[in-house]
Amino acid sequence: MTTRRTFLKQAAAASGAALAFSTTPATALGANEKIRIGAVGLSRGRVLCTAFAKQPDAELVYVCDTDKKRLADGQKRFEGAAAVADFRKILDDKSIDALAVATPDHWHTPMALLAMQAGKHVYLEKPPTHNVREGRLLIEAANKHQRVVQVGTQNRSNEGVAEAVQMIREGEIGDVLMVKVVNSQRRANIGHVEPCDPPDTIDYDMWVGPAPWMPYQPNLIPYGWHWFFNFGTGDMGNDGVHDLDIGRWGLGVDCHPSRVSGYGQKLYFDDDQEFPDTQYITFEYPGDGKLGQRRLLVFEQRIWTPYRQEGFENGDIFYGTKGVLTVGKGDGYWVYGEKNKLIKERTFGMPEEAHQRNFLDAVKGSAQPNASAETGHLSACLCHLGNLCARLGRDLHFDPQKEQFIDDAEADKLLSREYREGHFAAIKG
Repeated sequence: MTTRRTFLKQAAAASGAALAFSTTPATALGANEKIRIGAVGLSRGRVLCTAFAKQPDAELVYVCDTDKKRLADGQKRFEGAAAVADFRKILDDKSIDALAVATPDHWHTPMALLAMQAGKHVYLEKPPTHNVREGRLLIEAANKHQRVVQVGTQNRSNEGVAEAVQMIREGEIGDVLMVKVVNSQRRANIGHVEPCDPPDTIDYDMWVGPAPWMPYQPNLIPYGWHWFFNFGTGDMGNDGVHDLDIGRWGLGVDCHPSRVSGYGQKLYFDDDQEFPDTQYITFEYPGDGKLGQRRLLVFEQRIWTPYRQEGFENGDIFYGTKGVLTVGKGDGYWVYGEKNKLIKERTFGMPEEAHQRNFLDAVKGSAQPNASAETGHLSACLCHLGNLCARLGRDLHFDPQKEQFIDDAEADKLLSREYREGHFAAIKG
């Protein structure tokens, strides 16, 4: 039987198979060389900085944030790292090998593209993109510049999750035809507020970056931006993407869905949030169209529930012809046979530095990234397509190869976005 460690390597190879370059990027570093890293965005970025700082072959050279207070804190936490307010200073430093991007979603792809153009590898927090079009551009840039991109869906480096996927592959619960992805937890009400001048401590112009301009309001920063169309991708892209990625991985679908159906509305929050607080979206994968070859992925979200369902807040339920396998993010997995008989179980937490370690190994040419640009794009697109289904309030028919909707000009316009005119990071084309 394949070991978990071997399966992780096999899974990584599969996820990176779409990349045009070989296992070794054009400028792979030697085994004993230190990888010099700059990190942008010091909320989630603090976790990344800590993880990279623990690696003996990595050196955290820069920390960067548009918030002066957070930047000062980052410099204090990570002694020896230079603090800069403009990430372009990191890109201009030719000694830097990699950029860790932990900004709001709207900056992810534009910053990653600039980094790869400057010759840097990229550790890119999830979701890697703000829209469908950006994902294709991200893949093209990784191929063109032969840079490693690792998307921050860290359960791709979780041996417990990999073991669960391996059992599915080996038929532990029979033929798996459907998975339900659950995202349920209590989020905060962000209230209704009026625009005002930003605090002197925040470079708001740089924070908005290439997104269309929106006046500052207090419930945008530090976290509320997730719920605004200009900057975030809702909780489907914020937290749901982790479990959607696991669901797609376990279901074995390395392509886009062809049909997206469902519901998404605000049922609970009376505030400025623009994304749904409640969603029920189905994604259909036709396979070859024959009975037993089609697959269904269901996404269920309630971000106003204080209780756990299926034993967890966030997770996946894989339905097979011989049983059910549930995976809770950061909890473990449980395998049930007929009449709910518990067959196997394993508890585990979230991986600590495994995902960052894999990224460093990929940069050095000894591994493939476990969550490549292609892998991240396919999973992030589930968030984008699901959000568009909710926003338009109707079924969507998608051409997986062309990455366009079928005879739907209104929906096609939302596959990309308008960027702020004249901004240095605005994506062209």
